[in-house]
Amino acid sequence: MRQGLEGAPELALDWYRAGRGAALATVVETWGSAPRRTGAQMVVSGDGQIEGSVSGGCVEGAVMVEALDAIESGKGTLLEFGVSDGDAFAVGLACGGTIKVLVEPVGTVLTEDVLLQLVEARAARKAVAYVANVETGGGELSDTGFADRFRMDRSGVEENGRFVAIHNPPLRLVVVGAVHIAQALVPMARVAGFDPVIIDPRAAFGSEARFPGEAVVDEWPDEALQTIGIDARTALVLLTHDHKLDDPALHIAMKSDVFYIGALGSKRTHAKRVERLQDAGFSGQAIARLHGPVGLDIGAASPSEIAVSILAEILTVLRKGT
Repeated sequence: MRQGLEGAPELALDWYRAGRGAALATVVETWGSAPRRTGAQMVVSGDGQIEGSVSGGCVEGAVMVEALDAIESGKGTLLEFGVSDGDAFAVGLACGGTIKVLVEPVGTVLTEDVLLQLVEARAARKAVAYVANVETGGGELSDTGFADRFRMDRSGVEENGRFVAIHNPPLRLVVVGAVHIAQALVPMARVAGFDPVIIDPRAAFGSEARFPGEAVVDEWPDEALQTIGIDARTALVLLTHDHKLDDPALHIAMKSDVFYIGALGSKRTHAKRVERLQDAGFSGQAIARLHGPVGLDIGAASPSEIAVSILAEILTVLRKGT
Protein backbone atom coordinates (compact mmCIF):
# COMPACT_ATOMS: atom_id res chain seq x y z
CA MET A 1 0.00 0.00 0.00
CA ARG A 2 1.55 3.33 -1.07
CA GLN A 3 1.26 6.24 1.35
CA GLY A 4 0.17 9.64 0.08
CA LEU A 5 -1.37 8.41 -3.20
CA GLU A 6 -2.05 11.45 -5.41
CA GLY A 7 -3.60 9.64 -8.40
CA ALA A 8 -6.54 8.06 -6.58
CA PRO A 9 -9.27 9.15 -9.06
CA GLU A 10 -7.22 7.93 -12.02
CA LEU A 11 -6.52 4.57 -10.40
CA ALA A 12 -10.16 4.12 -9.38
CA LEU A 13 -11.27 4.74 -12.97
CA ASP A 14 -8.67 2.30 -14.33
CA TRP A 15 -9.71 -0.45 -11.93
CA TYR A 16 -13.40 0.08 -12.60
CA ARG A 17 -12.94 -0.02 -16.37
CA ALA A 18 -10.81 -3.13 -16.04
CA GLY A 19 -13.82 -4.87 -14.47
CA ARG A 20 -12.23 -5.19 -11.04
CA GLY A 21 -14.66 -2.90 -9.24
CA ALA A 22 -13.45 0.08 -7.23
CA ALA A 23 -14.37 2.36 -4.37
CA LEU A 24 -12.89 5.69 -3.32
CA ALA A 25 -12.49 6.29 0.41
CA THR A 26 -12.03 9.98 1.29
CA VAL A 27 -11.23 11.60 4.63
CA VAL A 28 -13.99 14.13 5.37
CA GLU A 29 -13.11 14.89 8.99
CA THR A 30 -10.15 14.05 11.18
CA TRP A 31 -8.26 14.88 14.35
CA GLY A 32 -5.83 17.77 14.48
CA SER A 33 -2.59 15.81 14.49
CA ALA A 34 -3.56 13.33 11.77
CA PRO A 35 -0.89 12.33 9.24
CA ARG A 36 -3.47 12.44 6.41
CA ARG A 37 -5.35 15.69 5.92
CA THR A 38 -9.01 16.09 5.01
CA GLY A 39 -9.43 15.13 1.36
CA ALA A 40 -6.83 12.34 1.49
CA GLN A 41 -7.95 9.29 -0.45
CA MET A 42 -7.55 5.54 -0.59
CA VAL A 43 -8.66 3.30 -3.45
CA VAL A 44 -9.97 -0.21 -2.87
CA SER A 45 -10.51 -2.71 -5.69
CA GLY A 46 -13.22 -5.34 -5.71
CA ASP A 47 -10.55 -8.01 -5.26
CA GLY A 48 -9.08 -6.37 -2.17
CA GLN A 49 -6.14 -4.34 -3.44
CA ILE A 50 -5.48 -1.09 -1.60
CA GLU A 51 -3.56 2.01 -2.70
CA GLY A 52 -3.20 5.21 -0.71
CA SER A 53 -4.17 5.80 2.91
CA VAL A 54 -6.72 7.59 5.08
CA SER A 55 -4.80 7.42 8.37
CA GLY A 56 -1.45 6.38 9.71
CA GLY A 57 -2.44 2.74 9.40
CA CYS A 58 -4.93 2.27 12.23
CA VAL A 59 -8.19 2.21 10.24
CA GLU A 60 -7.22 1.12 6.71
CA GLY A 61 -8.19 -2.51 7.31
CA ALA A 62 -11.66 -1.60 8.52
CA VAL A 63 -12.14 0.85 5.64
CA MET A 64 -11.19 -1.87 3.15
CA VAL A 65 -13.84 -4.23 4.56
CA GLU A 66 -16.51 -1.53 4.38
CA ALA A 67 -15.40 -0.56 0.87
CA LEU A 68 -15.75 -4.15 -0.35
CA ASP A 69 -19.28 -4.20 1.07
CA ALA A 70 -20.01 -0.88 -0.65
CA ILE A 71 -18.80 -2.23 -4.00
CA GLU A 72 -21.06 -5.24 -3.53
CA SER A 73 -24.14 -3.24 -2.50
CA GLY A 74 -23.57 -0.24 -4.75
CA LYS A 75 -24.27 2.12 -1.85
CA GLY A 76 -22.06 4.80 -0.31
CA THR A 77 -21.46 5.07 3.40
CA LEU A 78 -19.92 7.42 5.95
CA LEU A 79 -17.63 5.67 8.41
CA GLU A 80 -16.66 7.08 11.79
CA PHE A 81 -13.80 5.72 13.84
CA GLY A 82 -12.87 6.64 17.38
CA VAL A 83 -9.11 6.25 17.53
CA SER A 84 -7.77 5.53 20.99
CA ASP A 85 -4.75 7.31 22.41
CA GLY A 86 -2.82 4.03 22.26
CA ASP A 87 -3.63 3.41 18.60
CA ALA A 88 -2.83 7.01 17.73
CA PHE A 89 0.53 6.85 19.50
CA ALA A 90 1.36 3.62 17.68
CA VAL A 91 1.14 5.36 14.30
CA GLY A 92 3.03 8.46 15.37
CA LEU A 93 0.22 10.76 16.48
CA ALA A 94 0.19 12.93 19.56
CA CYS A 95 -3.30 11.94 20.65
CA GLY A 96 -6.42 10.03 19.68
CA GLY A 97 -9.63 11.42 18.23
CA THR A 98 -12.22 10.86 15.53
CA ILE A 99 -11.83 10.24 11.83
CA LYS A 100 -14.68 10.19 9.32
CA VAL A 101 -14.27 8.51 5.96
CA LEU A 102 -16.72 8.67 3.06
CA VAL A 103 -16.74 5.50 0.93
CA GLU A 104 -18.12 5.77 -2.61
CA PRO A 105 -18.35 2.78 -4.95
CA VAL A 106 -17.49 3.68 -8.54
CA GLY A 107 -20.21 3.19 -11.15
CA THR A 108 -23.16 3.63 -8.82
CA VAL A 109 -22.67 6.36 -6.22
CA LEU A 110 -19.62 7.91 -7.89
CA THR A 111 -20.65 7.62 -11.52
CA GLU A 112 -18.18 6.78 -14.26
CA ASP A 113 -19.08 10.01 -16.08
CA VAL A 114 -18.33 12.26 -13.10
CA LEU A 115 -15.13 10.36 -12.33
CA LEU A 116 -14.01 10.69 -15.95
CA GLN A 117 -14.71 14.44 -15.88
CA LEU A 118 -12.59 14.70 -12.74
CA VAL A 119 -9.71 12.75 -14.27
CA GLU A 120 -9.82 14.88 -17.43
CA ALA A 121 -9.85 18.11 -15.42
CA ARG A 122 -6.84 16.97 -13.41
CA ALA A 123 -4.97 16.03 -16.59
CA ALA A 124 -5.67 19.49 -18.01
CA ARG A 125 -4.40 21.20 -14.81
CA LYS A 126 -7.88 22.60 -14.18
CA ALA A 127 -8.88 23.27 -10.58
CA VAL A 128 -12.18 21.60 -9.72
CA ALA A 129 -14.15 20.67 -6.63
CA TYR A 130 -16.08 17.44 -6.19
CA VAL A 131 -19.19 18.36 -4.17
CA ALA A 132 -20.89 15.36 -2.57
CA ASN A 133 -23.49 14.29 -0.03
CA VAL A 134 -21.36 13.68 3.05
CA GLU A 135 -23.62 10.93 4.37
CA THR A 136 -24.14 8.78 1.28
CA GLY A 137 -21.69 10.10 -1.32
CA GLY A 138 -22.53 10.95 -4.89
CA GLY A 139 -21.96 14.39 -6.30
CA GLU A 140 -20.89 16.63 -9.13
CA LEU A 141 -17.99 18.84 -10.16
CA SER A 142 -17.80 22.60 -9.72
CA ASP A 143 -15.10 25.16 -10.51
CA THR A 144 -16.76 28.14 -8.83
CA GLY A 145 -17.95 29.16 -5.40
CA PHE A 146 -15.03 27.84 -3.36
CA ALA A 147 -12.31 30.46 -3.87
CA ASP A 148 -10.90 30.21 -0.36
CA ARG A 149 -10.88 26.44 -0.42
CA PHE A 150 -9.03 26.42 -3.75
CA ARG A 151 -6.47 28.93 -2.49
CA MET A 152 -5.92 27.05 0.76
CA ASP A 153 -6.08 23.56 -0.77
CA ARG A 154 -8.64 22.85 1.93
CA SER A 155 -11.27 20.17 1.47
CA GLY A 156 -14.04 20.00 4.06
CA VAL A 157 -17.72 20.01 4.95
CA GLU A 158 -19.73 23.14 4.21
CA GLU A 159 -22.40 24.56 6.55
CA ASN A 160 -25.07 23.01 4.32
CA GLY A 161 -23.63 19.56 5.01
CA ARG A 162 -22.11 19.05 1.56
CA PHE A 163 -18.56 17.73 1.41
CA VAL A 164 -16.20 19.60 -0.90
CA ALA A 165 -13.12 17.72 -2.12
CA ILE A 166 -10.64 20.15 -3.67
CA HIS A 167 -8.64 18.92 -6.66
CA ASN A 168 -6.02 21.52 -7.49
CA PRO A 169 -3.32 21.06 -10.11
CA PRO A 170 0.09 20.28 -8.60
CA LEU A 171 1.99 23.34 -7.48
CA ARG A 172 4.87 24.39 -9.73
CA LEU A 173 7.90 26.54 -9.09
CA VAL A 174 9.60 27.99 -12.14
CA VAL A 175 13.07 29.34 -11.37
CA VAL A 176 14.81 31.53 -13.93
CA GLY A 177 18.53 31.35 -13.24
CA ALA A 178 20.38 28.18 -12.26
CA VAL A 179 22.43 29.97 -9.59
CA HIS A 180 23.55 28.99 -6.08
CA ILE A 181 20.27 30.13 -4.52
CA ALA A 182 18.40 27.89 -6.96
CA GLN A 183 20.51 24.92 -5.88
CA ALA A 184 19.15 25.36 -2.36
CA LEU A 185 15.65 26.51 -3.30
CA VAL A 186 14.75 23.70 -5.70
CA PRO A 187 15.13 20.76 -3.25
CA MET A 188 13.39 22.76 -0.51
CA ALA A 189 10.49 23.48 -2.82
CA ARG A 190 10.23 19.83 -3.83
CA VAL A 191 9.99 18.80 -0.17
CA ALA A 192 7.24 21.41 0.27
CA GLY A 193 5.19 19.82 -2.53
CA PHE A 194 6.20 21.90 -5.55
CA ASP A 195 7.21 20.52 -8.93
CA PRO A 196 10.27 22.66 -9.81
CA VAL A 197 11.46 23.66 -13.27
CA ILE A 198 14.73 25.54 -13.81
CA ILE A 199 15.23 27.79 -16.83
CA ASP A 200 18.68 28.93 -17.91
CA PRO A 201 20.08 29.15 -21.44
CA ARG A 202 23.61 28.98 -20.00
CA ALA A 203 24.40 25.28 -20.20
CA ALA A 204 27.20 25.42 -17.64
CA PHE A 205 24.81 26.79 -15.00
CA GLY A 206 22.01 24.30 -15.53
CA SER A 207 24.12 21.16 -15.71
CA GLU A 208 23.06 17.76 -14.38
CA ALA A 209 25.91 17.93 -11.89
CA ARG A 210 24.49 21.11 -10.35
CA PHE A 211 20.83 20.01 -10.46
CA PRO A 212 20.79 16.20 -10.41
CA GLY A 213 17.47 14.72 -11.49
CA GLU A 214 15.75 18.08 -11.93
CA ALA A 215 14.00 19.47 -15.00
CA VAL A 216 16.25 22.09 -16.61
CA VAL A 217 15.16 23.99 -19.73
CA ASP A 218 18.09 25.54 -21.61
CA GLU A 219 16.06 28.02 -23.65
CA TRP A 220 15.68 31.77 -23.27
CA PRO A 221 13.22 32.37 -20.42
CA ASP A 222 10.43 33.90 -22.50
CA GLU A 223 10.55 31.01 -24.99
CA ALA A 224 10.75 28.47 -22.16
CA LEU A 225 7.70 29.90 -20.37
CA GLN A 226 5.68 29.69 -23.57
CA THR A 227 6.66 26.01 -23.85
CA ILE A 228 6.13 25.12 -20.19
CA GLY A 229 2.93 27.08 -19.71
CA ILE A 230 2.18 28.92 -16.48
CA ASP A 231 -1.07 29.19 -14.54
CA ALA A 232 -2.61 30.08 -11.20
CA ARG A 233 -0.79 27.19 -9.50
CA THR A 234 2.61 28.47 -10.61
CA ALA A 235 5.16 30.55 -8.71
CA LEU A 236 7.89 32.29 -10.71
CA VAL A 237 11.21 33.33 -9.20
CA LEU A 238 13.80 35.33 -11.15
CA LEU A 239 17.36 34.91 -9.88
CA THR A 240 19.74 35.80 -12.73
CA HIS A 241 20.55 39.46 -11.84
CA ASP A 242 20.50 39.99 -15.62
CA HIS A 243 17.56 42.00 -16.90
CA LYS A 244 18.15 40.64 -20.42
CA LEU A 245 17.11 37.25 -19.06
CA ASP A 246 14.70 38.29 -16.33
CA ASP A 247 12.64 40.98 -18.06
CA PRO A 248 11.23 38.92 -20.97
CA ALA A 249 10.07 36.25 -18.52
CA LEU A 250 8.71 38.94 -16.20
CA HIS A 251 6.62 40.47 -18.97
CA ILE A 252 4.98 37.11 -19.69
CA ALA A 253 4.35 36.44 -16.01
CA MET A 254 2.81 39.85 -15.40
CA LYS A 255 0.21 39.12 -18.07
CA SER A 256 -0.58 35.69 -16.60
CA ASP A 257 -2.42 34.54 -13.48
CA VAL A 258 0.58 33.02 -11.69
CA PHE A 259 0.03 33.37 -7.96
CA TYR A 260 3.54 34.59 -7.13
CA ILE A 261 6.26 36.56 -8.94
CA GLY A 262 9.53 37.33 -7.18
CA ALA A 263 12.78 38.84 -8.41
CA LEU A 264 16.20 38.88 -6.78
CA GLY A 265 18.09 42.13 -6.37
CA SER A 266 18.71 45.10 -4.12
CA LYS A 267 16.19 47.87 -3.55
CA ARG A 268 18.06 49.94 -6.11
CA THR A 269 17.98 47.12 -8.64
CA HIS A 270 14.26 46.64 -7.98
CA ALA A 271 13.57 50.35 -8.47
CA LYS A 272 15.22 50.19 -11.89
CA ARG A 273 13.19 47.08 -12.68
CA VAL A 274 9.98 48.92 -11.78
CA GLU A 275 10.98 51.82 -14.05
CA ARG A 276 11.47 49.41 -16.96
CA LEU A 277 8.06 47.86 -16.31
CA GLN A 278 6.45 51.31 -16.25
CA ASP A 279 8.18 52.19 -19.51
CA ALA A 280 6.82 48.93 -20.97
CA GLY A 281 3.29 50.07 -20.15
CA PHE A 282 2.50 47.99 -17.06
CA SER A 283 0.12 49.59 -14.56
CA GLY A 284 0.87 50.22 -10.92
CA GLN A 285 -1.59 47.50 -9.96
CA ALA A 286 0.19 44.97 -12.17
CA ILE A 287 3.62 45.96 -10.89
CA ALA A 288 2.39 45.60 -7.29
CA ARG A 289 2.18 41.85 -7.90
CA LEU A 290 5.96 41.70 -8.11
CA HIS A 291 7.81 40.80 -4.91
CA GLY A 292 11.17 42.49 -4.89
CA PRO A 293 13.61 42.25 -3.37
CA VAL A 294 12.44 38.65 -3.30
CA GLY A 295 11.79 36.79 -0.04
CA LEU A 296 10.65 37.62 3.49
CA ASP A 297 12.92 39.91 5.46
CA ILE A 298 14.44 37.41 7.88
CA GLY A 299 17.97 38.78 7.73
CA ALA A 300 19.04 36.02 5.32
CA ALA A 301 22.70 36.09 4.27
CA SER A 302 23.75 32.80 2.65
CA PRO A 303 22.21 31.32 -0.51
CA SER A 304 20.45 28.68 1.59
CA GLU A 305 18.99 31.27 3.97
CA ILE A 306 17.82 33.38 1.04
CA ALA A 307 16.17 30.26 -0.40
CA VAL A 308 14.34 29.75 2.91
CA SER A 309 13.10 33.35 2.82
CA ILE A 310 11.89 32.96 -0.78
CA LEU A 311 10.01 29.73 -0.11
CA ALA A 312 8.47 31.22 3.03
CA GLU A 313 7.21 34.22 1.06
CA ILE A 314 5.80 31.98 -1.69
CA LEU A 315 3.89 29.93 0.88
CA THR A 316 2.65 33.08 2.64
CA VAL A 317 1.19 34.38 -0.63
CA LEU A 318 -0.27 30.97 -1.47
CA ARG A 319 -1.94 30.37 1.88
CA LYS A 320 -2.74 33.88 3.06
CA GLY A 321 -3.05 35.72 -0.22
CA THR A 322 -0.69 38.49 0.95
